[in-house]
Amino acid sequence: MDAFYASVEQRDQPELRGKPVAVGGSRERGVVAAASYEARKFGVRSAMPSVTAKRQCPNLIFVKPRFEVYKAVSQQIREIFEEHTPIIEPLSLDEAYLDVTDNLQNIPLARDVALAIRAKIKETTGLNASAGISYNKFLAKLASDHRKPNGQYVITPETGPAFVEALPVEKFHGIGPATRAKMNSLGLFTGLDMRNQTLDFMQANFGKSGAYYYWISRGIDEREVRANRIRKSVGAENTFSDDLTEFEAMAAELQPLIDKVWRHCVEKGSRGRTVTLKMKYSDFEMVTRSRSVPSVVSCRDDLERLATALLQNEVPVRKPVRLLGVSLSSLHVDDHDEPQLGLSI
Repeated sequence: MDAFYASVEQRDQPELRGKPVAVGGSRERGVVAAASYEARKFGVRSAMPSVTAKRQCPNLIFVKPRFEVYKAVSQQIREIFEEHTPIIEPLSLDEAYLDVTDNLQNIPLARDVALAIRAKIKETTGLNASAGISYNKFLAKLASDHRKPNGQYVITPETGPAFVEALPVEKFHGIGPATRAKMNSLGLFTGLDMRNQTLDFMQANFGKSGAYYYWISRGIDEREVRANRIRKSVGAENTFSDDLTEFEAMAAELQPLIDKVWRHCVEKGSRGRTVTLKMKYSDFEMVTRSRSVPSVVSCRDDLERLATALLQNEVPVRKPVRLLGVSLSSLHVDDHDEPQLGLSI
């Protein structure tokens, strides 16, 4: 979907159409969750502090997020996908991989499946979607960004290798600023630069990810589209209006985060073994502390005890804390025969 949250708000509030819109909190500690294309022209992007976004775009209009509405629209879109294929791997509320090799409407060309889906999404929701069509997930993802907004692009087996070799490494899905900087320091600036390296070189410098980079630089990605993919982790975090230093105040702020994480686990029937506490200090330094347990965290109280114990270990804090987060990882679908976790903290 194109600028999904912001587009929903512009759809539902006509006075916002054609104007720079940011979904998120406008307060000093707020963060942009999504930006309209009008706002993106000024450099506003998701995860940007609201004060920075407002500085770059003085006319920016902030709108509070309505996640229940976004979820409802996402479900409408999912139902449209299901008219074409059961093999759907959601990545988020607004993005998914679809395997349409054998599609339910027997449309011969994947390009035409994408056109049909995008037209139905527009008709049903009033929103624009973009699509990438290719012979593997990596290239389909690249193609989906190539004609945004409201477009689609096909990368064929004949054009795939050439498309990749001309691509700057920072455009590769999964390569962030730190990896890009390391690649650049090694003389790797494009897909062709990566393709000219040996597998041993890539693995020596990038560990397990090295093999992935080696193959995608050749346009090769053997990952299948996995229907009903189980999330590996779930988390929640909050930035405070005032920095915190006292344990009691921080422990109180953990409660709604723990509630949110556990609610997801209950709704999805999933359980995890690793609890992680995230802390961001007033100077933006961030630390994480984790604890893994031999059996699953089986109830909210166990999750609370583990998260609170991790927080207790950090008290007294070295600096005032501006953000706390809690996550549960190593998730899998709950097995009721598995022994429950006994905690002694």
